[in-house]
Amino acid sequence: MPNDAIGAAVKAQILAEALPYIRRFHDRTIVVKYGGNAMTEPALKTGFARDVVMLKLVGMNPVIVHGGGPQIGQLLDRMGIRSEFRQGMRVTDEKVMNVVEMVLGELNQEIVGLINQHGGKAVGLTGQDGAFIHARKLMLKGEVAGGEPIDIGLVGEIERIDPELIALLDSRDFIPVIAPIGVGEAGEPYNINADLVAGKLAETLKAEKLVLMTNIAGVLDRENRLLTGLTASEIDALFADGTIHGGMLPKIGSALDAVKNGVKTSHIIDGRVEHALLLEVLTNQGVGTMIRADEPAARTG
Repeated sequence: MPNDAIGAAVKAQILAEALPYIRRFHDRTIVVKYGGNAMTEPALKTGFARDVVMLKLVGMNPVIVHGGGPQIGQLLDRMGIRSEFRQGMRVTDEKVMNVVEMVLGELNQEIVGLINQHGGKAVGLTGQDGAFIHARKLMLKGEVAGGEPIDIGLVGEIERIDPELIALLDSRDFIPVIAPIGVGEAGEPYNINADLVAGKLAETLKAEKLVLMTNIAGVLDRENRLLTGLTASEIDALFADGTIHGGMLPKIGSALDAVKNGVKTSHIIDGRVEHALLLEVLTNQGVGTMIRADEPAARTG
């Protein structure tokens, strides 16, 4: 069989495999946290934009939340502003917050432009637009028992998300692209962890899926083997025994909270893989770890 015929056969098989997923997730919301290598390597950026447009064209409702931590750190370095972290969180005074808003704004417009270039209708937002992400100051726990809470500046935690703006955009077939900045009671901006924004947004929108793109294969066991399917209680056990630790704690914690609060499944996927988003949503194999809620206990008597 000629090579081009082999290629056509493989493509036809992939399309046939995708059909039941397209049917199952038609008109369902999929919240995607976009970050890592997929956000910095040109080929992966282009592939991501095309994947998002593809999901929209086959009838799904993708909502994108993006980060920008590395890019913020790079600009602060170039400006001679030292980055300070407490318990893994960036200390954010007004000068740093200005840089955060500048970098996230540029990244937001770049993502919007790429999606639109590939046939989508993307609209860039922050939580300040329509004040749809309500936030309050995040105070870290003291580093010793009974110690004073730690103030890290304009870093926020989410109070609530109003879904009306996203619903309006969805009703007109736009793709929301959201920078993780919330707004306080007095109108002040707050820098919020993008994984937390994506997770809370998925809960608020009653999403079918929350997809978190990372620079690792997914959730790994102690022997660094990929765990492809886990329940909420199995994730809790991995937290408890220390298998999940360090920088993955907030990401997987956000995925876990989402499935405990009504999102059907959460996915930790490897954004370094080309078309990782399509592979996870539309094929049997996937490219990461899927987390689902525990099955309800069977009734007895």
